[in-house]
Amino acid sequence: MQKLFLFLLANINKGPLINLIKKMFLESPTDHPMQKGSIEVICGSMFSGKTEELLRRLKRAKYAKLNIKIFKPKVDTRYDKEKVVSHDDNYIKSIVVENSNKILSFIENAEVVAIDEAQFFDKNLSAICNKIANNGIRVIVAGLDMDFLGNPFGPMPKLLAVAEHITKVHAICVDCGAIANYSFRKTKDIELVKLGEQSEYKPLCRKCFNINMD
Repeated sequence: MQKLFLFLLANINKGPLINLIKKMFLESPTDHPMQKGSIEVICGSMFSGKTEELLRRLKRAKYAKLNIKIFKPKVDTRYDKEKVVSHDDNYIKSIVVENSNKILSFIENAEVVAIDEAQFFDKNLSAICNKIANNGIRVIVAGLDMDFLGNPFGPMPKLLAVAEHITKVHAICVDCGAIANYSFRKTKDIELVKLGEQSEYKPLCRKCFNINMD
C-alpha cells in the first residue's frame, strides 16, 4: 500500500493517471459522472445506510435540476406509506407501486429513476431497470443483498450482475463491533418477508452471524 501511495504521489500530475484514478471511484469530488443510461446498486445489511446513500444521491440530482422519479414497493409501510424514509428520519416523497412493471407507467420525462427496498420487488425488476437504462435514464437502486438467512434476496443478484456501479455499505456488528454485512432476525418467524426494526433484527459480522445461527 505504501509503494502504491508513493507511485501515485510521484505521478499525480500526469493526465492519464488522473483519469484512471477518477474512474476508480463512482463519485469524484471534481467530476461526478451523473451517467445517463446506467444502473447503480446500493446494497448491504439492515442499518447500513442504504436509503441514506440513495437520498444523498437524489439530493445531488435535484441540485442539478434533473427530473427525478422515486419508487418503493407497496409492501414497505414501516415509516410511511408514500415516502422513502431512512433510519435517520430523512425522507423524500415516492410513488408506491405493486410490482416492477408498474414503474414504467410513471417515468415519462424522467432523467433519474430511483428504487428503494428493491429486495421486496418481483424477479422482473432487473429487466425493468435494464429497459429504463437502455432508454438513457440513470437508475439508482437500493436494497438488501441478503435475507435473514444469509441468502441472496429476491431480484438483487440479477441487479448486481447488470449494474455499472455497485456500492456495498456496511453496518456495525452489535455483538463485537466489527464491520457487519448480515441481517440477523431475533425472532423465530420463518417467513421471508417480515418488516421490522431493531426489535426484530440486528446487524452482525460473518463470525457473529454464524454463532447466532447455531
